[in-house]
Formats: sequence, structure tokens, C-alpha cells
Amino acid sequence: MNLTKNTRRAAAVALTVPLLLFTAACGSDDKDAGKTVADVQGKVGDEPAIKVSKDAKVAPDLVTKTLVEGDGEKVGDGTTVRVDYEGKMVKGQSLGSSWEIPPGPGKDAKGGKVPKGEARHQIVVEMNDQLPQMQQQLPVPVKVLEALKGKKAGSRVQVEGTVKAFIGQVPPGSQLKADDGMVYVVDVAGAKKIDKKAKVEGAQAEPEDGMPEVKAEGEKAAKITVPKGKKAPTELKQQVLVKGKGKEVKKGDALVAQYTGVKWEDGEKFDSSWDHGGATAFQIGAGSVIKGWDDALVGKHVGDRVEIVIPPKLGYGSQPQSDLAKNTLVFSVDIVDAF
Repeated sequence: MNLTKNTRRAAAVALTVPLLLFTAACGSDDKDAGKTVADVQGKVGDEPAIKVSKDAKVAPDLVTKTLVEGDGEKVGDGTTVRVDYEGKMVKGQSLGSSWEIPPGPGKDAKGGKVPKGEARHQIVVEMNDQLPQMQQQLPVPVKVLEALKGKKAGSRVQVEGTVKAFIGQVPPGSQLKADDGMVYVVDVAGAKKIDKKAKVEGAQAEPEDGMPEVKAEGEKAAKITVPKGKKAPTELKQQVLVKGKGKEVKKGDALVAQYTGVKWEDGEKFDSSWDHGGATAFQIGAGSVIKGWDDALVGKHVGDRVEIVIPPKLGYGSQPQSDLAKNTLVFSVDIVDAF
């Protein structure tokens, strides 16, 4: 089971370039070579202004240009990155942006800019050989992320090329042409190699009245026992079982966690990070994960073990297609890092 929402806000870029087109990406691996046609203005962290003549012709192969060189951790294989992005067709159509909220479903839903003080919906992903298989979950072509290898956190990178260079063969019936130009500007907001076996250490508090019991021992899923005969709460419940001394978790951070989840109704485990190779990262406080996680974990600290009881309305209740739509969820979450 994936904690992330089934429908990613950034997928609204499909209006101009369907995500289906981004499968089977291929192209040149040129780095910082060739001439770019787009002029990009703005500071790292601010929305870039991308200006390009509509009759400009980009290079047939991908061209990568480092606009600002950061001084943080270098991106390489196995690095988890947190990335801002903005994309544009040379002809002018938007390819999506983490600085924008695209229109949602329903006649009253509106898009617009992310309000000041709110976290942008960034990409958080591990740079590994599974990226191509994740393409339909990503709002940018895999080649855009691969161009970040060797760059450092704090960098702003421009990637240009033709549709063919970014995505390979253009599917029949597409509105795009193979030689249409595309421009992406990406900011490496954070980068870190995650310790997959990391876990919280320390004395654990007894569960508060009505809260399930948690036993987290060794490198395996925590055992969570739901109190018998107790009705599931209708509001969010949480308890810090182990208090950490690390940094405070902020909105928009990539939160690195070991977690286990069970259903209140029968105590059955439905997911655990230990079942998928260990600690994993999610953006927190930006609507990338279920609301119960956002509400409970922003403001906690690295080193905390947090127990969360999440009613359906803050879990998967808004997604009737989910097997967990009607369930109250119980999580034990070890916050092992945040960046």
C-alpha cells in the first residue's frame, strides 16, 4: 500500500502533454554541452521566468546547463532528491510547475499560485534504476531527473531538448511532434543518501488510554495491538512514544521514516517500510501523503517515534476505489531524518 495519494496534483500537466507520453524515455546523456535557446531568470527557490522565442529550435539531443551551482550534497545513484520544477513547450504551453496549483476536479475547483507560507508540491524520489518504472507517478520526464546526477543540492539546472530526446517514440495520435522543443528548469532543494536500516532508539512511553500498543523491535515491522472492544476514534489521535532530539520537521520537508500500518477494525497489517527495503522518504505538509500524516507529523522531531490513529476522512476516505477507504488506520512512525 502506498501512503502517497493516488492522484498527484502535478499530473494536471496532462492537459498539454499526457503522462502516457513519458513512458520509455530515451535520448542523449549530454551534460552541460551545446547551446540553450531559453533565457531563464530568477533565484533558486523562486519561480523561474522562462522566455524563449516561439520559432526557436532546440538541439536534437538533450542539453543540460547549470544556471546556479549549489554547495550541498552531490546527487548520485541512490540519492533521494527533493526537487522544484517548471516546464514549458517552446511553443508556449505549460508543462506544469511546483509553484502552481493546477485546477482540480469539479466546476468550482481553481488552480493558481501556491500561497505564501504554504509548501509547494515538490518531487521526492530516489535516484535509482527503478525511475523508468515510476514514470507515470512523476510530473516530469525521467530524463529531467537523470540530468541532475553530479549536481549539488542548491543548484538550478536547465534541461532542453526535443520531445523525441525527452520521451523517445511519440505515440500515434499525439498532439506533439518529435521535433517540438521542451524546456525544464529544476531546483535541487535537497539531496541525501538514506540509511535504509535507520530506526529510532530510546525508552518508549506506555500507550495513553485507548491507544494501541506498539512493539518495535529489530529490523522488522512493528507489532501494533489494537485495544479490544474499543470503538475507533472519529478524530485524529496521536502520541509521541519516543522523544527525539533532532531537527523539527517543517512543512515541505522530505521526511524519512520507518513505518508500520494496521487496520483498527481487525489489527491486520497492510503496509510497512521494512517490507519494502527499509526507510523511505515522503514530502510532508504539502498534500503529497494522506492528511493524517501531514496533520500529525509536521512539528515533530527527528528521532521521534509517533503513533497515529487516522479516521477514514483523514486517510483514504476520499478515495472510494481504495481498499482502505472505510478503515481507521493505525501507524507507528519512526522519524529517522528530514531534509
